[in-house]
Amino acid sequence: MNVLIVESKRHLAELWRRAPERLGAHVDIASSQDQAADMATAETYHIVVLDLILDEGSAFAVADFMNYRQPDAQVIFVTNTSFFSDGSIFHLFSNACA
Repeated sequence: MNVLIVESKRHLAELWRRAPERLGAHVDIASSQDQAADMATAETYHIVVLDLILDEGSAFAVADFMNYRQPDAQVIFVTNTSFFSDGSIFHLFSNACA
């Protein structure tokens, strides 16, 4: 299983990386929209852990790109804001799974 973590804060990405690696997954980390798109062009991912607030680029663009390029990839959105706490993210992106 291949996992892509898209997170601007390296320490958080490294923390999140540990759990899937313990389960035997290969994990890549991207810190921006452009880097995530480049990685998704070169590799197939089953799961994408995507922070809604990126320092560089748009998480929405990443999710949309993944839906187009790798429609079977499941996207797990994470954020430290309450903006999507109403579940509306599931209406915006068909590949949102959590």
